[in-house]
Amino acid sequence: MPASSYFADKLCPVRAKRERRKEARPGELLDAALDLFVEKGFAATRSEEVAARAGVSKGTLFLYFPSKEELFKAVVNENLAGRFGAWNQEFDAFEGSTPDLLRHVMRVWWERVGSTRVSGITKLMMCEGGNFPELAAFYQREVVKPGHALLRRIIQRGIDRGEFAPVEVDLAIYTVLAPMMFLMLWKHSTSICVDREIQLDPERYLAMQTETVLHGLCNALGASRP
Repeated sequence: MPASSYFADKLCPVRAKRERRKEARPGELLDAALDLFVEKGFAATRSEEVAARAGVSKGTLFLYFPSKEELFKAVVNENLAGRFGAWNQEFDAFEGSTPDLLRHVMRVWWERVGSTRVSGITKLMMCEGGNFPELAAFYQREVVKPGHALLRRIIQRGIDRGEFAPVEVDLAIYTVLAPMMFLMLWKHSTSICVDREIQLDPERYLAMQTETVLHGLCNALGASRP
């Protein structure tokens, strides 16, 4: 075997490892950015901090994300905006009653978003969105509007099936969102918004709030059309 071929074969595993590392870098950068954005906020997070936490240079970071704003948008797309397609498909496939659908939505929201660091993105936007109008507009377009649209579909489903009273849907969605917003503030504000002598169980709280919402939404006769 020629020496060149021998050394090429020996280097293949190293090259393959480098290629895998290169492919993993965007995800590692987004993971590091999410951590820092939630911990420190958008304004206080520096690009070099994100790069350092991901174990790469600042120059490498900018190869993938040319600005901190683009990095933030990518974090939002990866963790929230990019999920609405699957969430709408899950809605379309649900075969149970609309009250059960709403219970399911509230429960899985907590499991997939609310209980995770991803929920810190919403708190960040509530605190800093006014200072970054371009990012606020992006968040409105990619997260708020699709989220509201999904909740409208759920509530309208209940109305169409006779399970919910004919409420004003555009207002009813905020009744559903209210306990979610509270839990995100609770989680990312070191429990300042609750009495520290009371142990808040978020899953029990959310289940209770869901039933409270349903008592207000459900048809008073409890009837549903076939």
